[in-house]
Amino acid sequence: MKHPRSGFSYQPICSADEGGMYKIMKYTQYLDVNSFYNAVNDTLMLHESQNIIPLGNALIGIRGEDKTGWRDPVNWFMATVSDNDGIILVGIMTPPHNLALYAANHQNNPQAITCLLEGMATSGIIIPGILAEKSLAEMFAPIYCARHLKTSKIQMDQRVYELTEVNKAITKAPLRLAQERDISFLPYWSEHFVQEGFDSHMTVSDNIESYYQVIRRGRRYIMEDNGVPVSMVAITRELTTVCVIAAVYTPPYFRKKGYATAAVAAASQIGISKGYKKCVLYTDLANPTSNSIYQKIGYKAIGDSLMIGFV
Repeated sequence: MKHPRSGFSYQPICSADEGGMYKIMKYTQYLDVNSFYNAVNDTLMLHESQNIIPLGNALIGIRGEDKTGWRDPVNWFMATVSDNDGIILVGIMTPPHNLALYAANHQNNPQAITCLLEGMATSGIIIPGILAEKSLAEMFAPIYCARHLKTSKIQMDQRVYELTEVNKAITKAPLRLAQERDISFLPYWSEHFVQEGFDSHMTVSDNIESYYQVIRRGRRYIMEDNGVPVSMVAITRELTTVCVIAAVYTPPYFRKKGYATAAVAAASQIGISKGYKKCVLYTDLANPTSNSIYQKIGYKAIGDSLMIGFV
């Protein structure tokens, strides 16, 4: 990915004809994560629960506590499209991941997409795919593919859920934070979670330090049964009023015993007890079991998103 590093931002002007009305749009590319966050925070907070990726990534970059892998903002792509009324489209990409895109108030605008793509082309930005609210992703993909002679493939059809209160009838098993002694199994669980959830062929990395980093971040929890680790869950992306439940994994030989349900319920209660108004999680619609489990805990669907790859 080419990325200009001189100056604060790149701001070409785009024009659009909307119902016979000539409208000016401006593409802005940000080279500083603080400036990007200050510009887009109010817009993204209109749907905080559905913007956990762009909000969470921006906060990771601002805090700068961990710059391993994709977390160093020096290589990020951050941009907006705005008109006289304010920001209408927000995009952030943390290579090698897809471009996360949000249309303000879910008002999808094909002219704004074209403006974004024109700005990206000027800067030489190439994206591997997109993650966005379903209707926006479905609008963006054919425009991008036609422009770049690409084809698209749905990588994951997702549903976004949020919870404000854990169902009291659900058993919540005790959880403990992952510790260094868990290094004997945590790398394998982590990679199997990615393989199953994202159809990935990742294998356990030789870089053991990356797994110790996971432990040191203090967000990965382990559930035990009679002293034996049986399931894991993470509380990630602690935002303004929302925290995210992720990395839910139970090894195949421990499944169908209720461990995942109990672990997610416990982690969700921890999040609410910390003062967050909502817990949010993403599910794969191809997995009806997980979708059913989360609704029993108290999660309610608030929208759908698509992860689409371009080849």
